[in-house]
Amino acid sequence: MPLDIVSLGLVYGVVVKDNVAYIDMTLTVQGCPARSYFAQYIKEHVLKNFPQLKDVVVNFVFEPAWSKDKISEEGKGLLRSMGWSI
Repeated sequence: MPLDIVSLGLVYGVVVKDNVAYIDMTLTVQGCPARSYFAQYIKEHVLKNFPQLKDVVVNFVFEPAWSKDKISEEGKGLLRSMGWSI
């Protein structure tokens, strides 16, 4: 996939409190088998790039449900240029 999770509209919000980042995100389907991969990858990536954080908590939410309308305009343009019908 040529787009990051933010451009795909999967990240709904980020709050940092007491040096802990709380990330609300969704997946395209509730039963996505990559759920644990995403959680671990995001935690590692954020801690590596923001060493002042003590921890990262990834919270999966499914309301509102994800749809292709949540993809950024730039992301839609890139996908269209690759032949995807978005």
